[in-house]
Amino acid sequence: MAACCLPAARRRLGALLALGAARRGSLYFRVSPCVFSTAAQQRSTGDECGPEDPHDEPKHPLSDCALEHKAIRLEEQVRDLTERYRKALADSENVRRRTQKFVEDAKLFGIQSFCRDLVEVADILEKTAESAAEEAEPSNPNTTLKKIYEGLSLIEAKLQSVFAKHGLQKMNPVGGKYDPYDHEIVCHVPAEGMQPGTIALVTQDGYKLHGRTIRHALVGVAVESQE
Repeated sequence: MAACCLPAARRRLGALLALGAARRGSLYFRVSPCVFSTAAQQRSTGDECGPEDPHDEPKHPLSDCALEHKAIRLEEQVRDLTERYRKALADSENVRRRTQKFVEDAKLFGIQSFCRDLVEVADILEKTAESAAEEAEPSNPNTTLKKIYEGLSLIEAKLQSVFAKHGLQKMNPVGGKYDPYDHEIVCHVPAEGMQPGTIALVTQDGYKLHGRTIRHALVGVAVESQE
């Protein structure tokens, strides 16, 4: 009797265990979505309620008045720097022009001292040629003086040609107005057929180098005769 009841008891126990397992599985599937949803909400709430990033703290913006004052100061600084830049640019341009003018003048007037000495030689040559011309008259049979005069005249003409080539020119002020920058008065002569104040004679020639007077002409100025 006991042997017959043992298999039946085992079957009932197995059925009860299977039923309990099925109930536990159903309960698990019923509860798990809620558990998952609650965990997700907790994570979301934890993220929102967690410690704040210090970089996300609101900053205090500058007021409109402060921004306006700052903009005005910046504009003043820009104007000041622009003005300084313009002045510096103008100064540098002036320095460049002066330097260029200095270099050009050095090229043109570097021989100024040499020319002053050379015109004195030209004066001696001119006076010698004039003296030879007075001696070499047509009535004088001495042909040597004539040849000397001709040679001196050629030398004088060639010298004046070289002077002109290098920008050195003799002044011809006779009949012109007196100019204190070009002429030096050494005497006064009666104005005979000439307007008073004009140059009547020249005792020493003046010279200009590229338009700059390097030696004043010694002149006599015509004045009204007093009777």
